[in-house]
Amino acid sequence: MSANPSHDSTGKTPAQRVTVVVIAVVVPIIVVGLLTQPVIGKSPADKNSPAMSPAAVEEDIKPVADVNVGGTAVAQAPGASAAPAVSGAAGKPDGKKVYESTCTVCHGTGVANAPKFGDKAAWAPHLVHGVGHLYETALKGKGAMPPKGGNLTLSDAEVKAGVDYMVGAVK
Repeated sequence: MSANPSHDSTGKTPAQRVTVVVIAVVVPIIVVGLLTQPVIGKSPADKNSPAMSPAAVEEDIKPVADVNVGGTAVAQAPGASAAPAVSGAAGKPDGKKVYESTCTVCHGTGVANAPKFGDKAAWAPHLVHGVGHLYETALKGKGAMPPKGGNLTLSDAEVKAGVDYMVGAVK
């Protein structure tokens, strides 16, 4: 099969090739600009509009949620884990509430080989090292488990209360 130079689609001269490249870049830019014009609009935002008032803008950009830590509201990013009020009687952390708010995500279902709540066989290898070792693992993290179960707003006492609650279920 011989090549036929009259059917060369890339152009015969460098000027023709440059023209083809320019058209290939410019045409898509123009098409995208025309397609986005109805969405973007032609006029800038009216600064006198009620939607542009400082109060409306502040409402639009405020955080989605707040977390109360020790009575102080702290801005919370969307999707972040929030610490509930986990104090029981006399200010002692409530291990069940800690478990339900944080630990159950993995220990309730066994995610990433986390020992399931109440499963004595799964907890046995961990209990051999003692509760102190479990506290350290829960506080600092290990393997797939992040520090404090991923809820860094928990105090050390709250994390330990959550561990005590889970250990109490397998003893």
